[in-house]
Amino acid sequence: MRAALQRKILEVCDRKIAEKGPGVGLSFYAFFANRNDDPELLMEAAEWWIRTHQLDHFEKATKIRAMVVALGDEAPLR
Repeated sequence: MRAALQRKILEVCDRKIAEKGPGVGLSFYAFFANRNDDPELLMEAAEWWIRTHQLDHFEKATKIRAMVVALGDEAPLR
């Protein structure tokens, strides 16, 4: 997953957790203002969410944040 998408996911998760608490859920659409504004990036997020990790439509923001942070541990951000 490209670094820009990782940063966006972390930013959105942090904001949602701060606003609504650690139990807040979100879908991968939460990372896009309009799901058609960057279809390639949307598909990258969908691939990671659905195919790679087989996540439910809504997942806890804390879980998604931890998964993305772990990506940074596996390889340097591009």
